[in-house]
Amino acid sequence: MARATSDRMIDLGISKIALIGAVALIVIGPEKLPRVARTVGALLGKAQRYVADVKAEVNRSMDLEELRKMKDTVESAARDVQSEVQTSASAFEKTWSDATQGLDGSPAPDPYHYEPPVPEYRHPKKNFRLKQKAVPQWYKARSGVRTHAQSGAARVARFRPRSRPVS
Repeated sequence: MARATSDRMIDLGISKIALIGAVALIVIGPEKLPRVARTVGALLGKAQRYVADVKAEVNRSMDLEELRKMKDTVESAARDVQSEVQTSASAFEKTWSDATQGLDGSPAPDPYHYEPPVPEYRHPKKNFRLKQKAVPQWYKARSGVRTHAQSGAARVARFRPRSRPVS
C-alpha cells in the first residue's frame, strides 16, 4: 500500500501540465523557455534515478535481512539434526554393546580353509618421465600404417601396376 501512495504523490493531468506551460511561457519568456525546460527535465531525471536507487537499496537491505533469517533457521535445523543423529548413534552403540556383550568377536580357525596372504604393493619400475610410443609397432604393421618416409617417385614406382608378360 505504501508503494501505491508514493507513486501518486504528484498527480498531473494534461490540463494541469498545459496550465503550468502557459504560466512558464509568460513568466520566463519564449527565448529562455527551451533551455529552462531542458534543465528542469534533466533535474527531474536525476531525481527519479536517485529515488530509484534509494528504493533498490532498501529492497536489497530487506532481501539481505530475509536471507540472514533464512540462514539462521537453516543453521538451527542443521544443529538439531546433528544432535539428533548423535543421540541416535549413541543409543545404537549402547544397544549394540548390550547385544554383543557375551560374544567373542573372533571366528574359530578353520583347518581346511587356507587364505593366502595379500601381496604387498610394489611400484612398477617404469620411468614415467620418458615418452612412450603412442601406437605399438605391431599394430602399425598390421593396419598398414607407414612407418618410414618415402619420396614421391618411390611411392609411384611402388604402386605402379605391373605390366603383364605377353604370351
